[in-house]
Amino acid sequence: MGELSDTNGSWIASKLPPLGIQLEWMTVVGDDLNMLTEAFKRGMTRSDFIFTTGGLGPTQDDLTREAIANSIGEVPIVQPEIVDKLKQYFEGRGTPMPSHNIKQAHLIPSARFIDNPNGTAPGWWTTKNDVTIICMPGPPGEMHPMWENEIEPTLRNIVDEEVTLTRNIKTLGMSESAIDEIISEYFGNANPYLGIYSKADGIHLRIIARAIDTETAQKLIHPVERAIVERLGPYIWGYDDDTPEISVGRALSDRNMTLAIVDSCTGGFLSNNITDVPSSSDYFKGGVISHNPALLRLLDVSTGDQLPDEFINPQVTEQLSEYIRQKLDTDFGMAVVGVLGPNELDGKPVGQVYISISSSNETRNLEIKLPPRRIQVKRRAANTALTELLKMIP
Repeated sequence: MGELSDTNGSWIASKLPPLGIQLEWMTVVGDDLNMLTEAFKRGMTRSDFIFTTGGLGPTQDDLTREAIANSIGEVPIVQPEIVDKLKQYFEGRGTPMPSHNIKQAHLIPSARFIDNPNGTAPGWWTTKNDVTIICMPGPPGEMHPMWENEIEPTLRNIVDEEVTLTRNIKTLGMSESAIDEIISEYFGNANPYLGIYSKADGIHLRIIARAIDTETAQKLIHPVERAIVERLGPYIWGYDDDTPEISVGRALSDRNMTLAIVDSCTGGFLSNNITDVPSSSDYFKGGVISHNPALLRLLDVSTGDQLPDEFINPQVTEQLSEYIRQKLDTDFGMAVVGVLGPNELDGKPVGQVYISISSSNETRNLEIKLPPRRIQVKRRAANTALTELLKMIP
């Protein structure tokens, strides 16, 4: 129905190259036993490994186990020890186990269970005719730990193929064409390959190397990475899975420094990103979210002896960053003031954003003009504010 996005598929795809597994097919199948069975049969004729997520629950439309059984001609049998484990899981939550959950205790002779301490659905690891089918639950909170704790370690021991390693270097503040000009000699090579991608948080550079083992692949990546860092260093804010909020949080935590904000632009998007980091309470002391500049009039900021007539301007933004820093007694104060839309404000167009970051010995001000699209203004303003803060952290 178009209501769900397959984030599991891309997540698993990113984990396969370092294991020496090349992804060639990705299939989405509805909750239909015949179609699922057909997909497994087709997959077993062309692949060494098949990975699945979803369809391991207790309801009638959870059909992954049945489809595998059909495709290899085996009959699932209830495993009493798994029934006991399921009962204990539900007892721990203060409720009896529904009878339908017994379905999750079925197993065929060619399969073994994969432990799932985060839910009721154990995974399946099936090997038949030199093909391995690895089934994981759909919720990422269950699937990710199962992969990291059970599946990936086993695959590392059994796969002996050429590995593919990647290194992502994330920049902000330079255009794609400017970066291309600076490091042009590294583009166009096959191994290591260097790709360039425009993202919401800047320009990303991805180095991809293929080799017989991880150590050799890393040796191919290292000289290219070193050259990029030497030439683009001031514009680099993170690597690999880093986000601006993760990089800022790590830097603040390492130095025991703190942050407070005034957000009159992103409607809370900035503070939401900051608090997505589990340790953010150690360094993020809070702030003010003012989607309408009227709230800013309650803050004690002024130009001379009077409150300003217009709040969408760089002078007020700077005063706000210093105000919140002093009020919450933090090392850094940050203010993001701008026009989210759909209409202009204080004579400023949609996408006009001012950012100010203050500390006890430095203030950094930035003006950016963004495309007048609401979500893009939120993302770009929040990401830019955080990456500018990162440059100020000693």
